[in-house]
Amino acid sequence: TLALYQRFVNDLTVPCMFPSRRTELWESSWTMFLLAKGTFLQMEDDLVIAFQLLLCVLEFFTKRFTPSLLQSPYKSAVSSSTLSPPTRTSRRNQGKAKPRPPEMDVQLLETLCKESDCSVDEVKNVYQTTFCAFLDSVGLSGLQGLPPMETLSKQYEELYYKNKDFDARLFLVDDETLSPNKTEVSKVEMTPRKNLSGDDVAIPVPQTPIRAAMNSIQQLRVDLTSASDQPSSNLLVYYKNCTVDPTEEIRKRVEELGQVFIKRFAQAVGQHCEGLGRKRFNLGAQLYYKVMESMLKSEEKRLSVQNFSKLLNNAAFHTSLLACALEVVMATYVGNSGASDSVETDLCFPWILDVFRLPAFDFYKVIESFIKAEPTLKHDMMKHLEQCEHVIMESLAWKADSPLFDLLKQSREEGPGEQAEPPATLNQPLHHNHTAADLYLSPVRPSRQPPATEAEPPTPGTKALRSNSLSLFYKKLYRMAYLRLKTLFSHLLTSHPELEPIIWTLLQHTLQNEYELMRDRHLDQLIMSAMYAICKVKNVDLRFKTIVTAYKEMPNTNQETFKRVLIREGQYDSIIVFYNLVFMQKLKTNILQYSSPRPPPLSPIPRIPCSPYKNSPLRVPGSNNVYVSPLKSSRMSPVVMTPRSRILISIGESFGSADKFQKINEMVSSTDWSLKRSLGGGSAPKPLKRLRFDMDGQDEADGSKSSGESTLIQKLAEMILQKQLNFEIFLLFKITVLF
Repeated sequence: TLALYQRFVNDLTVPCMFPSRRTELWESSWTMFLLAKGTFLQMEDDLVIAFQLLLCVLEFFTKRFTPSLLQSPYKSAVSSSTLSPPTRTSRRNQGKAKPRPPEMDVQLLETLCKESDCSVDEVKNVYQTTFCAFLDSVGLSGLQGLPPMETLSKQYEELYYKNKDFDARLFLVDDETLSPNKTEVSKVEMTPRKNLSGDDVAIPVPQTPIRAAMNSIQQLRVDLTSASDQPSSNLLVYYKNCTVDPTEEIRKRVEELGQVFIKRFAQAVGQHCEGLGRKRFNLGAQLYYKVMESMLKSEEKRLSVQNFSKLLNNAAFHTSLLACALEVVMATYVGNSGASDSVETDLCFPWILDVFRLPAFDFYKVIESFIKAEPTLKHDMMKHLEQCEHVIMESLAWKADSPLFDLLKQSREEGPGEQAEPPATLNQPLHHNHTAADLYLSPVRPSRQPPATEAEPPTPGTKALRSNSLSLFYKKLYRMAYLRLKTLFSHLLTSHPELEPIIWTLLQHTLQNEYELMRDRHLDQLIMSAMYAICKVKNVDLRFKTIVTAYKEMPNTNQETFKRVLIREGQYDSIIVFYNLVFMQKLKTNILQYSSPRPPPLSPIPRIPCSPYKNSPLRVPGSNNVYVSPLKSSRMSPVVMTPRSRILISIGESFGSADKFQKINEMVSSTDWSLKRSLGGGSAPKPLKRLRFDMDGQDEADGSKSSGESTLIQKLAEMILQKQLNFEIFLLFKITVLF
């Protein structure tokens, strides 16, 4: 509400209204907006829809003033709109005519939308559905002048006492309890406006939450300009090449899921918002078809086949892909872009899973392939999808009815030697070359098998291969679990480093062999319990209260995780009760082994890779079509570093260590001294090998060059060396800043 009020005051009412009437307009228009938002928006924290409703309110007030009282460009918008008289109803039909909805000043509304970088079509939809219904409900549809402030205030007070929310009219009197901290305001990010004329200099404007949301939405629309909410001609060719044509099934599925989405959207936001839900679904459908085509092109290039019948007839794949596309759209509108301070609303993940009744484990399979297939995806949206993946691995995939348990049960039934993912693979690199086909057509592991898109299920009597999706899930789960354990360990047990691998071994054993403990529970609950158990058996004084206190300081944690843990069906209690009655009872024998003279062998420490999503191109801020991709083969990589580069670049050490600067000084001094002796005609001492460079493949350090080499060539060589040295010193500072 603060973000809306700041935009209302700073960017809308001041340039729009006549200053002498500002106080009266502030009170009336702001109160009407609060009344409309509280009456017709069931989910009031949807920033975008609330802002669109605010523009409707401003249109209502602005058009009731004569143009001379308005400032540009609103003056011209109202002036031109008054030239076209309203339509009249004939006398014959006057008695039969229905009450007309309030007339919308289209040009004025378009001007307001243009100044606010807001979608005109969406605002018109809000006006015709939500705002007109609101005006009818409060009896203001036929009003020609300004609504009486007393009436609006009285109606809002009734709403305020009914909802027991805070009184948002206090913003009008600058109430201190609602004012932001000055330090927060001063740190508002600045973004340049696009130049309207080629000569004007871009003026930075505050990057408010509303403007950030509008920019993200606008960018999403630009990225989807060439996309359609129907299959493209290329996609139709892929459909026709299938053994079983999926065209009709895909069309019916998208239509049915669209109806479900629009209905649930209206239930969450407001019954008059079905039109907005339809527009958001259409954007999601555009992204769905765009990414699907990109995936199929990539698969065709990888496999040299065009028949993707198994994948394109897989319902879970299509539902997951559409859900992922809609999650991107919804997160863009809500403003949930992966930031730690992003606002959570009823439409945030995992809302879309509930709408489509989609298992989280199925949704997880498409995330990595989706990000790879959509190069225009913003970096903050990639982080958001990565965070969705983490939420799935830590809890959502472990719901009681999750297909993950069926896969684990199947893996165990194949024999005692079969595991979801052998611990021996933990210290191996995690490869991110899996495709959607690999994961949705499991269980088939690509080893001496046909390509995943055309692989057949194992024949009866043969041993089924381990599921690709389960294997990758456990690889990522182990690495995420270890990172979280390591973070919590660093807050509590730095004086006992020998305990970390033991705690990890117990945790890894639990996830691998006692995975039923994760059913309807959270990964962090097992991490805290494992830490407490090992400390207990190793006689290290660490209380659960201390663990919980440190856990609360970790990012992306929730107190519900340790306050409400499933004990048995329908019964919940604290994590201490869970440890005593469930965790310890199940793992007592295994825990006690760590105090014996022959403890169990330690599990390998997972090899932690970089995020697979960091290799995607990043959009340059303020541009529509400029992207920066990571350098694939860096000239400064350790493989191709020269000995001199190795000395200069500090890898794994703190910046500014004395020995590094000392070596740089020695190199510079040696170079200067060598140059002076050469120019003076004296016999120069043999220079250090690492300070010389190779010419024509020969090493100059042994003095094998001709004695007739001129002083000029030596001088040029030393000058080149000095410039190269200066450049590498510059790189030292640059790399330090980057990291």
